[in-house]
Amino acid sequence: MELRYKKEIEVTKEHIDELNHVNNVVYVKWIQDISREHWCDVLEPGLSRTYIWVVVNHFVEYKRPSLLGDTLIAETYIQNLEGSTSNRAVEFRNAKTNKIVVQAVTKWCLLDSDTKRPLRIPQEIMDLLPEDSK
Repeated sequence: MELRYKKEIEVTKEHIDELNHVNNVVYVKWIQDISREHWCDVLEPGLSRTYIWVVVNHFVEYKRPSLLGDTLIAETYIQNLEGSTSNRAVEFRNAKTNKIVVQAVTKWCLLDSDTKRPLRIPQEIMDLLPEDSK
């Protein structure tokens, strides 16, 4: 798996709440979206039918607001793996200032897609990850 995965996000009207900045719930959706995209980007054929990742918890730190028209750089990477879980970091930076807007760590649990029961992360997934995250 690539060490880091990045994408640009343009803040549009549907992201804005009554306080005129990106709503907190929108960031949580973006965290899930970029995590899924990163997984799909490196996924071996067949693994998507064998394994499912589900969220155990999110820790989200909101540092500064994002406003209508801002461009954000979202970046994610796997911090570590343990047993059946993976901690994934996600940062959102303002593209103009390069300042962190939001940072998060999400704990994910790997499930067998048939039984929906947790699985110890198998070697075929470990092989997709960089050495420093294992």
